[in-house]
Amino acid sequence: MVMKELEADQDIQLQVIVTGMHLAPEFGLTYQEIETDDFTIDRKVEMLLSSDTPIGITKSLGLAIISFADVFEQLKPDLIVVLGDRYEILAAAQAALIAKIPIAHIAGGDTTEGAFDEAIRHSITKMSQLHFVTNKEAWHRVRQLGENPNHIYNVGSPGIDRIINLQIMKRSELQQILQFKFLEKNLLITYHPVTLANEPSSQQFKELLAALHNLGPDVGLIFTKPNADPEGRELIRLLDEFVSQHPNSRSYTSLGQLRYFSTIANVDAVVGNSSSGLYEVPSFHKPTVNIGDRQKGRLQATSVITCEPNKTDIDHAIRKAFTMDCSKSINPYGDGNSSKKIVQILKSFRDYKPLIKKHFFRVGGISE
Repeated sequence: MVMKELEADQDIQLQVIVTGMHLAPEFGLTYQEIETDDFTIDRKVEMLLSSDTPIGITKSLGLAIISFADVFEQLKPDLIVVLGDRYEILAAAQAALIAKIPIAHIAGGDTTEGAFDEAIRHSITKMSQLHFVTNKEAWHRVRQLGENPNHIYNVGSPGIDRIINLQIMKRSELQQILQFKFLEKNLLITYHPVTLANEPSSQQFKELLAALHNLGPDVGLIFTKPNADPEGRELIRLLDEFVSQHPNSRSYTSLGQLRYFSTIANVDAVVGNSSSGLYEVPSFHKPTVNIGDRQKGRLQATSVITCEPNKTDIDHAIRKAFTMDCSKSINPYGDGNSSKKIVQILKSFRDYKPLIKKHFFRVGGISE
């Protein structure tokens, strides 16, 4: 929605750079969905090596920095807008920092203690000049990092804007498109690698799959596949094996926003360790079973159940979710008007260049 608002504004020229999993066949070539939404992609930054080891990811990061340096030199943007905490975004921020291009960062200040995304997110904060946070606690964390309080804006999550503006698909239409028959009870499951866990992510994922198996054949299981973090390919292998043995399940490389949100609206609960379970699912008044530490520290709605990454706890949490009434749960990440707020703030600056040189604002109001 931020991109839609920027594109619609006559005073702003939107340039779109696509990178990472969006360009990878094994992750669904989702750049095509960006084009389907009528955006012109100005540059594609190929950076993913065919490896999900720490060495492979680190080399991909280095390749991305080199490529972003070239792209920024070609496009010469006045400001770059980035969201979140992926290592691909870290590469873009590093290249922009050296090129003296100001950065506006969306969704800084959150904490996720189980993943290296935590360190990446805070690093991007220190390289950015404008901060669009999603909640009050995040505002204080960014402030604690020494950022100018006048440049930290609590706008909520732009993801909620898209939910409010989408026409959710009916179950009959969704079943036909997904080629999946919904059962009496249904779950949407997304599980990503836990990059700072002591044990392999595959071990935790096997516990989840065991819990799902124990639910029996009368529960429909809709999976979206893991991301490109370390061990991602091993989790995909385990998932493919599980789905091949369970006729009540089906997996998708990428559902796209419309199908993904429509699926949330049509299932009984969302299970896994994706940030979407905390950011967006509460807006549908559906329960989330949040597994393990990957999202530890994030603000949680009353509809979120956090459990340990073992078969017994996951099973109990899912069965509890089936009985929950989340009709009165409130999403702590905003009211769905974030994108307009972000664009209005961006337009309030006549020139972004003066933002580049930053002071450290110590908590208490003393700058250094």
